[in-house]
Amino acid sequence: MSTLLELHRGGDLAARYPLVPRLLAELGPDELAQAGALLARVPAAEVRRHHPTVPVVKVAITGHGTLSPLVAPLTAELARHGLVLDPVVSPFDSYVFDLTDPGSALYAAGADLVLCVLDPMIIIDELPVPWTLADLEKIVDEKVRLLTGLADRFQATSRGTLVLNTLPLPRLLAGQLVDYRSRAALGALWRRAATALLGLADDRPAVVVLDLDPILADGTAAHDPRLSVYAKAYLAPGLLAAYAREVGHLARLVAGQTRKCLVLDLDGTVWGGILGEDGPDGVEVADTYRGEAFRAFQKVARQLGSQGVLLAVVSKNDPEPVRRILAEHPGLTLRAEDFAGVTANWRPKHENLLETARRLNLGTSSLVFADDSPYERALVRRELPEIAVVDLDDEPASHVERLLADGWFNVREVTADDRARPSRYREDVARGDFLDTFDSIEDYLRELGVAVRLEAARASQAGRLSQLTLRTNQFNLTTRRLQPPAVQELLDDPAALVLAIHSADRFGDNGLVGAILVRRDGLDGPDGAILRIDNFLLSCRVFSRGIEHACLAALLHHARDTGARQVLGTYAPTAKNGIVRDLYPRYGFTADPADPDAEAPGGAGGTTFRHDLNHIVAAPAHVALTTIFPGEHE
Repeated sequence: MSTLLELHRGGDLAARYPLVPRLLAELGPDELAQAGALLARVPAAEVRRHHPTVPVVKVAITGHGTLSPLVAPLTAELARHGLVLDPVVSPFDSYVFDLTDPGSALYAAGADLVLCVLDPMIIIDELPVPWTLADLEKIVDEKVRLLTGLADRFQATSRGTLVLNTLPLPRLLAGQLVDYRSRAALGALWRRAATALLGLADDRPAVVVLDLDPILADGTAAHDPRLSVYAKAYLAPGLLAAYAREVGHLARLVAGQTRKCLVLDLDGTVWGGILGEDGPDGVEVADTYRGEAFRAFQKVARQLGSQGVLLAVVSKNDPEPVRRILAEHPGLTLRAEDFAGVTANWRPKHENLLETARRLNLGTSSLVFADDSPYERALVRRELPEIAVVDLDDEPASHVERLLADGWFNVREVTADDRARPSRYREDVARGDFLDTFDSIEDYLRELGVAVRLEAARASQAGRLSQLTLRTNQFNLTTRRLQPPAVQELLDDPAALVLAIHSADRFGDNGLVGAILVRRDGLDGPDGAILRIDNFLLSCRVFSRGIEHACLAALLHHARDTGARQVLGTYAPTAKNGIVRDLYPRYGFTADPADPDAEAPGGAGGTTFRHDLNHIVAAPAHVALTTIFPGEHE
């Protein structure tokens, strides 16, 4: 906290903003609140001026009560993840107007996230005196209908994400009923309303509903009587802070910062004891009190793995005992086959983490590292600050809580591709071993048997396509992040063309691994009709196999065959997508930086490239390509 204060006093917070996540990493709740108050004084534009590639998330805040106290904790929570908050706070009790009127300032703000912060007073304020359960039921049903209508309006109006929340049930409301039967009926009524609110997200991709019950179950107070009465702040500061933490996880997803791989230490993390000293029969795995705690941690890690999170091991141990215990120990819940990679040696862990990322073809910013050693954690933080570090300690009963505290792997929904990801990465390891048997990359690619299908995307693929825009950082030409409604809007637009890329090879089906987002300009210019590539994305799992070349060549041929005279594509540089900076020039495009229609996300700058379709570089011979453009059939 002292360093943060020094930066604030020296006016250097904006200039030194990349240091902030590391400074916030180990702060407790009180210090984090103070840090948020300091950071909230720094305009987002000032940070962006110094650091053009730092992600800025615009968040509109509306609701029933006084919500300005939410800004400081929200600023701190986004800053913890390297994000900058650009807040827009509505006046008191304006949420109905804000979300009803398509011309409201809230919609005009074009926020990435719109927080409609709900509190129990939206119901309690309308109760008559005296009131009955029938009165309460009528008001609750009216509010559910109102919020359903607001969610529908938002779905039809905005391209952002609306965040609603369930309402805490105040003890003082139930306490006004003197008979237990009525209290039970009140509880059932309140929970029925919560179920209805949580269900709003089922068929509305633009809506997320946060359930506050798990937060309250951890002992967080929902209500501060003095603040509620005197300041109209109806949710207690601790609850607002916990709410801000959840929104921070969602903002990280919106900014494309979701992590993909959980890397685990072994000794003191996955099991108790030291394998090299205690042997496989001496480590604590399941049959002691502490062993049960370690087993609970293993179960949670395996549960995460079942939903698409990659699991890996980096351990200071000899490799053979690690291989043997993961394959043979009867008490282990995590087995060798659960891991996409296991590294056991005596090299520094930050070097092994780099190697793990390289072997899995991931950026290091995709990794989460969990270790019980303060020394190892500090070393990784210093050498690889982009890696998220989970602070475990010598109390294994707290491992699960610490691992889950920051929702590192949260996504909008888990897709079939997510569930298949771990097995596909294990296939990638087999591909790497296969590569080692060849003298040249050309021979390897010929024998790999790459098959690609480039097809017009379907509505059922909108969730996966959105996920690609949100999670792909390296092969992402413009880094435009699209929520599912924005993808669906493109699918419905007759001037737009969304192409899905599927790939497979001798080792298995890679699934839907990429997308090309295209639109055709409505009018022919002096140089003829124009096809514009808005974005081109490809999963890091399938780099360097000729897939991007084959798909781009197919699109150029399609453009020429359908009357286009030129194709434009923009590359907007970020801190992570340098790998594709020369993609367009490699395949016959020339720079055209004066293009007036070029748009780079967040004002980060970019270059537009032009292809005149006279000479299209031939697709690589080793790729078997199938194309299904609109109007075509397989």
